[in-house]
Amino acid sequence: MSATAQPGSLQFDSLLKQADKQSSPSFDPASKPQQDRLSLQSVQVAADTTVLRSLDWDRSRFDIEFGLRNGTTYNAFLVGGERWALVDTSHAKFRQPWLDLLQSRIDPRRIDHLIVSHTEPDHSGLIADVLELHPEIEIVGSKVAIQFLEHQLHRPFRRRVVKSGDRLDLGRNPDSGMAHELECLSAPNLHWPDTIFSFDHGTGTLFTCDAFGLHYCSEEVFDADPGAIAPDFRFYYDCLMGPNARSVLQALKRIEALPPITTVATGHGPLLRHHIDHWLGDYRDWSQARSGSETYAAVCYLSQYGFCDRVSQAIARGIGKAGAQVQMVDLRSTDAQELAALIGEAAAVVVPTWPVDPEPDLQAAIGTLLAALRPAQWVGCYDALGRQDEPLYGLASRLRSLGQSEGFAPLRLAQVPDAADVQRCEEAGTDLGLLLTRERTIAAMKALDGDLDRALGRLSGGLYVVTAAQQERSGAMVASWVSQASYEPPALTVAVARERAIEALLQVGDRFVLNVLRQDNHQSLLRHFLRRFPPGADRFAGIAVLEGVAAGGPVLGDALAYLGCRVSQRLETADHWIVVAEVEEGSVSDTEAATAVHHRKFGNHY
Repeated sequence: MSATAQPGSLQFDSLLKQADKQSSPSFDPASKPQQDRLSLQSVQVAADTTVLRSLDWDRSRFDIEFGLRNGTTYNAFLVGGERWALVDTSHAKFRQPWLDLLQSRIDPRRIDHLIVSHTEPDHSGLIADVLELHPEIEIVGSKVAIQFLEHQLHRPFRRRVVKSGDRLDLGRNPDSGMAHELECLSAPNLHWPDTIFSFDHGTGTLFTCDAFGLHYCSEEVFDADPGAIAPDFRFYYDCLMGPNARSVLQALKRIEALPPITTVATGHGPLLRHHIDHWLGDYRDWSQARSGSETYAAVCYLSQYGFCDRVSQAIARGIGKAGAQVQMVDLRSTDAQELAALIGEAAAVVVPTWPVDPEPDLQAAIGTLLAALRPAQWVGCYDALGRQDEPLYGLASRLRSLGQSEGFAPLRLAQVPDAADVQRCEEAGTDLGLLLTRERTIAAMKALDGDLDRALGRLSGGLYVVTAAQQERSGAMVASWVSQASYEPPALTVAVARERAIEALLQVGDRFVLNVLRQDNHQSLLRHFLRRFPPGADRFAGIAVLEGVAAGGPVLGDALAYLGCRVSQRLETADHWIVVAEVEEGSVSDTEAATAVHHRKFGNHY
């Protein structure tokens, strides 16, 4: 960072701003953040069906994978016929209030079945507490879910293993006269391998847990305002469901065989009732687009082992951002024949460090995986951070000895992964995805008509660097496709390639900085930010930056001007996101200097 600041420079302006902030009566450096707001909601959503919603208003991050701008909810459901079923529970942070709410609605000893849609803690966090209240309750779940619960609960419990087509007859409710029969649908990898859906033939309600949900906290129970929730719905899909697009399409086929659906009872956010066809259609369209190629990467993981789930999802998201297809593969639950086919047909295979002394079933799966690898495949490996893992670099060497090509350097994780580690894993996945789509990208560039290519190349633009920072994550990229979009409020658009790492920091509600480069002093910044950075690299190392000047991220000290922006919406094109942002602040260091301009000759690349 520069050691001196001259009047008229952005460095000097920033010092003045910081001094003003420090002297402001409203600035209190000792102030403490408020405690997260938590509340509960109980609403009848169908005949004999009540949702118990746990509203987590201020949750700003889901695990460490992605930020939340609107909090989230955890939804559980009571369904009553002659017998009663509870579908899922809630997060442990709601323990006593949630149990009090449940007991105010029904004596837990009257609940015959607890349906576990999947065992992730935000939905299963209070299963042990429900068992304390009613030890004889029957837990209903997939084979994998029951296996997971055996390790989680460490106590005996009544159980029923179900699969697609199995039914749970609750009988006829004596008050409403409505008969309730729940049909189970297997939905593995949405987004855990143990997931099941449940469909109530009496009310037409489909209980889907994570699938079709969104992180959006509001007292509005249903999807009354689709425009308000659409950005979060898409962001949720991209982060959690997109890497499992093939599994999404399989689940949609099972859903199509059901009678008409009146409500999609999701595990997060509002329930879907008013625009069901629209939401399901979005999932279908997005998943078909991701699954259209025969070339895919198989990202392997070990369910509920170390940090496999979290890290594998980050790698898969990165691969998907590059336009490559992904198939998630759980080495614990995938049968040998399917595993051999998935690995053998993949263009790339990513594997975790597995236990040095695996149990017999896992040892057999590892043997199947290694036997199915082909010399022409790209491979990558990552630390699972489980118990007594095989050394990461030993695993990488073993894969190379089999004739595999390295898709990215081994992802070493020395501690519980933080947001920066997740960013590094996602960027490694993007690098691998670009390798898989390289031939397709070159073919698309060559396919453009020559005259059209040269004509498009005559469109010129300024030169800018977009910067953004959120907690441990940060990013930067050179941009030239930038345009003012409105006067009041002042707004602009930035075209961001889908595979850009910074794209994850440019969701609706996020802030960023547009640094305007100057014509007489931009080459060094341009060369620096056009470099290909390795996964997780600090984009700002060796660059003079001003922290705390703009809310969205670093301001470049040598920039001509900066604009602090807030994303208001995103428009999707074939290979870019058009980010629309309102301009909230800005400053110019030299009113006489000109903006750097980028003149191209061809339209098929930057």
